[in-house]
Amino acid sequence: MNLHHLARMLLANADIDAKAAGATQLWQASQAGTLTGATFQETLPLTAPGRPERPILAPPEAMPRRELNSPEGHAALIHALTHIEFSAINLALDAVYRFRDLPAEFHSDWLRVAAEEAYHFQLLRDHLRSLNHDYGDFTAHDGLWELAAKTAHDPLARMALVPRLMEARGLDVTPGIQSKLRGYGDKAGAAILDIILHDEIGHVAIGDRWFRYLCAQRSLDVAATFRDLIRAAGAPRPRPPFNEAARLRAGFSAAELQALRAG
Repeated sequence: MNLHHLARMLLANADIDAKAAGATQLWQASQAGTLTGATFQETLPLTAPGRPERPILAPPEAMPRRELNSPEGHAALIHALTHIEFSAINLALDAVYRFRDLPAEFHSDWLRVAAEEAYHFQLLRDHLRSLNHDYGDFTAHDGLWELAAKTAHDPLARMALVPRLMEARGLDVTPGIQSKLRGYGDKAGAAILDIILHDEIGHVAIGDRWFRYLCAQRSLDVAATFRDLIRAAGAPRPRPPFNEAARLRAGFSAAELQALRAG
Protein backbone atom coordinates (compact mmCIF):
# COMPACT_ATOMS: atom_id res chain seq x y z
CA MET A 1 0.00 0.00 0.00
CA ASN A 2 1.55 3.26 -1.12
CA LEU A 3 1.24 5.90 1.58
CA HIS A 4 1.31 8.82 -0.87
CA HIS A 5 -1.42 7.28 -3.01
CA LEU A 6 -3.55 6.53 0.05
CA ALA A 7 -3.02 10.06 1.37
CA ARG A 8 -4.15 11.40 -2.01
CA MET A 9 -7.28 9.25 -2.02
CA LEU A 10 -8.15 10.31 1.51
CA LEU A 11 -7.47 13.96 0.75
CA ALA A 12 -9.84 13.75 -2.23
CA ASN A 13 -12.59 12.07 -0.19
CA ALA A 14 -15.54 14.41 0.48
CA ASP A 15 -17.08 12.19 3.17
CA ILE A 16 -16.16 13.80 6.49
CA ASP A 17 -16.61 10.61 8.54
CA ALA A 18 -14.54 8.55 6.10
CA LYS A 19 -11.82 11.21 6.04
CA ALA A 20 -11.56 11.43 9.83
CA ALA A 21 -11.59 7.65 10.31
CA GLY A 22 -9.22 7.15 7.38
CA ALA A 23 -6.65 9.54 8.83
CA THR A 24 -6.52 7.43 11.99
CA GLN A 25 -6.29 4.20 10.03
CA LEU A 26 -3.52 5.55 7.80
CA TRP A 27 -1.45 6.56 10.82
CA GLN A 28 -2.00 3.13 12.39
CA ALA A 29 -0.92 1.42 9.15
CA SER A 30 2.17 3.61 9.06
CA GLN A 31 3.05 2.60 12.61
CA ALA A 32 2.50 -1.05 11.75
CA GLY A 33 4.95 -0.80 8.85
CA THR A 34 2.45 -1.87 6.20
CA LEU A 35 2.92 1.18 3.94
CA THR A 36 5.51 1.86 1.26
CA GLY A 37 6.83 5.26 0.26
CA ALA A 38 7.69 4.26 -3.32
CA THR A 39 6.90 6.82 -5.99
CA PHE A 40 3.54 6.43 -7.70
CA GLN A 41 2.34 7.80 -11.01
CA GLU A 42 -0.67 10.10 -11.16
CA THR A 43 -2.41 11.32 -14.28
CA LEU A 44 -3.55 14.65 -12.85
CA PRO A 45 -2.24 16.24 -9.63
CA LEU A 46 -4.82 16.98 -6.98
CA THR A 47 -5.30 20.72 -6.50
CA ALA A 48 -8.16 20.85 -3.97
CA PRO A 49 -9.36 18.54 -1.20
CA GLY A 50 -12.65 16.74 -1.16
CA ARG A 51 -15.23 18.62 0.90
CA PRO A 52 -18.86 18.09 1.87
CA GLU A 53 -21.47 20.37 0.31
CA ARG A 54 -21.71 22.17 3.63
CA PRO A 55 -20.37 24.31 5.20
CA ILE A 56 -20.77 26.97 2.54
CA LEU A 57 -17.41 28.73 2.11
CA ALA A 58 -17.02 32.51 2.03
CA PRO A 59 -13.95 34.79 1.87
CA PRO A 60 -12.30 35.32 5.28
CA GLU A 61 -13.07 39.04 5.20
CA ALA A 62 -16.78 38.27 4.68
CA MET A 63 -17.08 36.16 7.82
CA PRO A 64 -19.20 37.65 10.63
CA ARG A 65 -17.69 38.24 14.06
CA ARG A 66 -18.42 35.31 16.36
CA GLU A 67 -19.70 36.89 19.55
CA LEU A 68 -20.06 34.57 22.54
CA ASN A 69 -23.25 36.19 23.82
CA SER A 70 -26.00 33.76 22.82
CA PRO A 71 -26.55 30.03 22.20
CA GLU A 72 -26.29 30.68 18.46
CA GLY A 73 -23.05 32.63 18.88
CA HIS A 74 -21.69 29.89 21.12
CA ALA A 75 -22.44 27.22 18.51
CA ALA A 76 -20.96 29.39 15.75
CA LEU A 77 -17.68 29.68 17.68
CA ILE A 78 -17.47 25.93 18.25
CA HIS A 79 -18.30 25.40 14.57
CA ALA A 80 -15.44 27.71 13.54
CA LEU A 81 -13.02 25.69 15.67
CA THR A 82 -14.40 22.45 14.24
CA HIS A 83 -13.84 23.74 10.71
CA ILE A 84 -10.23 24.64 11.53
CA GLU A 85 -9.60 21.08 12.66
CA PHE A 86 -11.25 19.62 9.55
CA SER A 87 -9.08 21.87 7.38
CA ALA A 88 -6.04 20.78 9.36
CA ILE A 89 -6.71 17.12 8.46
CA ASN A 90 -6.53 18.10 4.79
CA LEU A 91 -3.36 20.14 5.29
CA ALA A 92 -1.55 17.27 7.00
CA LEU A 93 -2.63 14.75 4.36
CA ASP A 94 -1.57 17.15 1.63
CA ALA A 95 1.93 17.41 3.12
CA VAL A 96 2.25 13.61 2.88
CA TYR A 97 0.83 13.45 -0.63
CA ARG A 98 2.56 16.48 -2.11
CA PHE A 99 6.09 16.44 -0.74
CA ARG A 100 6.99 12.89 -1.65
CA ASP A 101 10.76 13.40 -1.94
CA LEU A 102 11.28 14.21 1.74
CA PRO A 103 12.50 11.61 4.26
CA ALA A 104 10.16 8.91 5.55
CA GLU A 105 10.18 10.57 8.98
CA PHE A 106 8.56 13.65 7.45
CA HIS A 107 5.66 11.58 6.13
CA SER A 108 5.31 9.68 9.41
CA ASP A 109 5.20 12.97 11.32
CA TRP A 110 2.42 14.39 9.17
CA LEU A 111 0.39 11.18 9.22
CA ARG A 112 0.49 11.44 13.00
CA VAL A 113 -0.65 15.06 12.76
CA ALA A 114 -3.53 14.08 10.44
CA ALA A 115 -4.70 11.45 12.94
CA GLU A 116 -4.55 13.89 15.85
CA GLU A 117 -6.38 16.57 13.88
CA ALA A 118 -9.08 14.01 13.11
CA TYR A 119 -9.40 13.29 16.84
CA HIS A 120 -9.72 17.02 17.55
CA PHE A 121 -12.34 17.34 14.82
CA GLN A 122 -14.37 14.51 16.29
CA LEU A 123 -14.19 15.97 19.82
CA LEU A 124 -15.38 19.37 18.63
CA ARG A 125 -18.04 17.96 16.33
CA ASP A 126 -19.48 15.89 19.17
CA HIS A 127 -19.49 19.01 21.34
CA LEU A 128 -21.20 20.98 18.57
CA ARG A 129 -23.86 18.27 18.33
CA SER A 130 -24.47 18.64 22.08
CA LEU A 131 -25.37 22.26 21.26
CA ASN A 132 -28.02 21.05 18.77
CA HIS A 133 -25.92 21.86 15.71
CA ASP A 134 -23.61 19.93 13.40
CA TYR A 135 -20.64 20.62 11.18
CA GLY A 136 -21.89 22.47 8.13
CA ASP A 137 -24.60 24.49 9.88
CA PHE A 138 -22.64 27.76 9.67
CA THR A 139 -20.66 29.52 6.95
CA ALA A 140 -16.89 28.96 7.04
CA HIS A 141 -13.87 30.26 5.17
CA ASP A 142 -11.10 28.52 3.26
CA GLY A 143 -8.14 30.65 4.31
CA LEU A 144 -6.04 27.73 5.51
CA TRP A 145 -6.34 25.85 2.23
CA GLU A 146 -5.66 29.01 0.25
CA LEU A 147 -2.38 29.28 2.12
CA ALA A 148 -1.67 25.62 1.39
CA ALA A 149 -2.23 26.30 -2.33
CA LYS A 150 0.21 29.22 -2.19
CA THR A 151 2.87 26.92 -0.72
CA ALA A 152 2.22 23.81 -2.83
CA HIS A 153 5.43 24.43 -4.80
CA ASP A 154 7.82 24.29 -1.85
CA PRO A 155 7.86 22.39 1.46
CA LEU A 156 10.02 25.13 3.01
CA ALA A 157 7.27 27.69 2.40
CA ARG A 158 4.62 25.24 3.61
CA MET A 159 6.42 24.56 6.89
CA ALA A 160 6.94 28.28 7.44
CA LEU A 161 3.47 29.53 6.63
CA VAL A 162 1.20 26.76 7.88
CA PRO A 163 2.62 25.32 11.12
CA ARG A 164 5.07 28.09 12.02
CA LEU A 165 2.75 30.99 11.15
CA MET A 166 -0.91 29.94 11.23
CA GLU A 167 -0.83 27.06 13.70
CA ALA A 168 1.50 28.98 16.00
CA ARG A 169 -1.06 31.78 15.96
CA GLY A 170 -3.50 29.18 17.26
CA LEU A 171 -1.22 28.67 20.25
CA ASP A 172 -1.47 32.40 20.96
CA VAL A 173 -5.25 32.75 20.81
CA THR A 174 -6.41 29.48 22.39
CA PRO A 175 -6.03 30.55 26.06
CA GLY A 176 -8.20 33.61 25.41
CA ILE A 177 -10.87 31.49 23.73
CA GLN A 178 -10.78 29.09 26.67
CA SER A 179 -11.27 31.96 29.09
CA LYS A 180 -14.31 33.17 27.14
CA LEU A 181 -15.79 29.67 27.03
CA ARG A 182 -15.36 29.22 30.77
CA GLY A 183 -16.93 32.63 31.34
CA TYR A 184 -19.90 31.51 29.25
CA GLY A 185 -20.17 28.32 31.30
CA ASP A 186 -18.75 25.96 28.67
CA LYS A 187 -16.22 24.06 30.76
CA ALA A 188 -16.43 21.06 28.41
CA GLY A 189 -15.43 23.16 25.40
CA ALA A 190 -12.52 24.69 27.31
CA ALA A 191 -11.36 21.20 28.34
CA ILE A 192 -11.37 20.07 24.70
CA LEU A 193 -9.14 23.02 23.88
CA ASP A 194 -6.73 21.86 26.61
CA ILE A 195 -6.25 18.65 24.60
CA ILE A 196 -5.94 20.54 21.32
CA LEU A 197 -3.45 23.07 22.70
CA HIS A 198 -1.23 20.29 24.03
CA ASP A 199 -1.23 18.47 20.69
CA GLU A 200 -0.87 21.63 18.60
CA ILE A 201 2.37 22.51 20.39
CA GLY A 202 3.64 19.20 19.01
CA HIS A 203 2.33 20.00 15.54
CA VAL A 204 4.04 23.38 15.46
CA ALA A 205 7.20 21.68 16.73
CA ILE A 206 7.05 19.22 13.82
CA GLY A 207 6.69 22.08 11.37
CA ASP A 208 9.52 23.96 13.07
CA ARG A 209 11.82 20.94 12.95
CA TRP A 210 11.27 20.37 9.22
CA PHE A 211 11.53 24.09 8.49
CA ARG A 212 14.93 24.13 10.18
CA TYR A 213 15.92 20.94 8.35
CA LEU A 214 15.09 22.51 4.97
CA CYS A 215 16.81 25.78 5.88
CA ALA A 216 19.95 23.83 6.79
CA GLN A 217 19.80 21.92 3.50
CA ARG A 218 19.67 25.20 1.59
CA SER A 219 22.12 27.09 3.85
CA LEU A 220 19.46 29.62 4.83
CA ASP A 221 19.11 31.64 8.02
CA VAL A 222 16.01 30.49 9.91
CA ALA A 223 14.75 33.84 11.21
CA ALA A 224 15.44 35.81 8.02
CA THR A 225 13.90 33.11 5.81
CA PHE A 226 10.78 33.00 7.96
CA ARG A 227 10.34 36.77 7.65
CA ASP A 228 11.01 36.70 3.91
CA LEU A 229 8.48 33.94 3.25
CA ILE A 230 5.77 35.73 5.23
CA ARG A 231 6.45 38.90 3.25
CA ALA A 232 6.50 37.07 -0.11
CA ALA A 233 3.15 35.42 0.58
CA GLY A 234 1.54 38.69 1.64
CA ALA A 235 0.61 37.06 4.95
CA PRO A 236 0.18 39.16 8.10
CA ARG A 237 3.14 39.19 10.48
CA PRO A 238 2.48 37.61 13.87
CA ARG A 239 1.26 40.21 16.36
CA PRO A 240 1.31 40.14 20.18
CA PRO A 241 0.18 38.95 22.59
CA PHE A 242 2.10 35.70 22.11
CA ASN A 243 1.81 32.46 24.05
CA GLU A 244 5.54 32.54 24.62
CA ALA A 245 5.73 29.41 26.77
CA ALA A 246 3.93 27.37 24.09
CA ARG A 247 6.02 28.86 21.28
CA LEU A 248 9.25 28.07 23.11
CA ARG A 249 8.11 24.48 23.64
CA ALA A 250 7.26 24.30 19.92
CA GLY A 251 10.80 25.28 18.85
CA PHE A 252 10.81 29.07 18.55
CA SER A 253 13.97 30.58 19.98
CA ALA A 254 14.04 33.33 22.58
CA ALA A 255 15.71 35.56 20.01
CA GLU A 256 12.89 34.96 17.51
CA LEU A 257 10.28 35.79 20.12
CA GLN A 258 12.10 38.99 20.96
CA ALA A 259 12.15 39.92 17.26
CA LEU A 260 8.42 39.13 16.96
CA ARG A 261 7.67 41.34 19.97
CA ALA A 262 9.66 44.14 18.39
CA GLY A 263 7.65 43.86 15.18
